[in-house]
Amino acid sequence: MTYQHSMTAQTEGIRALAPARWRGLDGMLGVFWEAEGQIGARGYYLSPDPRIMIFFNDVAQQIRMSSRDDRFGPDTRRMTRAIYVPAGVPLWTEFTAAHRFSHLDLHLHQDRLIKLLSPAIGRSAALTAARQPVEIQDIGAIEALAELLVDEVSSPAKHALYAESLVAGIVAALLDMPDTRSGEPNDGRLTQAQMNKLVARIEACHDRRLSVAEMAAAVGLSESWFASVFKHTTGKTPLQWQLARRVERAQTLLMQGDLTLAGIAAQLGFCDQAHLTKAFRQVAGETPAAWRRLHQDA
Repeated sequence: MTYQHSMTAQTEGIRALAPARWRGLDGMLGVFWEAEGQIGARGYYLSPDPRIMIFFNDVAQQIRMSSRDDRFGPDTRRMTRAIYVPAGVPLWTEFTAAHRFSHLDLHLHQDRLIKLLSPAIGRSAALTAARQPVEIQDIGAIEALAELLVDEVSSPAKHALYAESLVAGIVAALLDMPDTRSGEPNDGRLTQAQMNKLVARIEACHDRRLSVAEMAAAVGLSESWFASVFKHTTGKTPLQWQLARRVERAQTLLMQGDLTLAGIAAQLGFCDQAHLTKAFRQVAGETPAAWRRLHQDA
């Protein structure tokens, strides 16, 4: 039976650039939007059912989001390329710069989602997964599936089962589900979805170092258990891994332009240029200045 969502949406300063393209499926609805938002544009969204949003261009620098009506509070973070919003969870968004974007919205009836997940992971785990929000920046194969689904939403050419299978693939790739093949919830390791959440959290707070407690909270684990399974998953402590990510970000900034080392240090939350240089040498084996000269000459 074709599903129609009942989401509440209130927007200001956002306009569609073309009519929305949509297709109703069994307990699912896909909607493709092309739109633009003015600087300061805002949105509020609340649905009684879960939904997924996938952006086809990077919006992290232009849109920020919050699950509370407190856009300047600690809950504020950058919008990622893909998000899963559980049923009944509100979302506020705000544009910090004017931006054109396109995205696919997937609305799923709560019962249909549980029915989709239960055969693979069991009803209890399915209910748990359905309650966990997901925000990821590196969407990989999800984007390819979403592009195929947009084609079917825009110009249906195949049986509805094909479109529904694409939705199922996106759900399986995005949601935080345990691997039950090992006989344990996740074999003592973080799931890929949990790692995706952690990367998204690090990216959203790139201007400071997260504590282990904050990192654990991002994936819904206690601090002590998180530290143990993280080392088992990556071979590094959480702080060692986070430092490597921050140095990778510094390397990106070093290659992007003529930012000063002091400016990069301030942007990434290091105390000063000396602090950045020490951390950079520890991870990369050389100073930032030497690294930039080497890679600019390559």
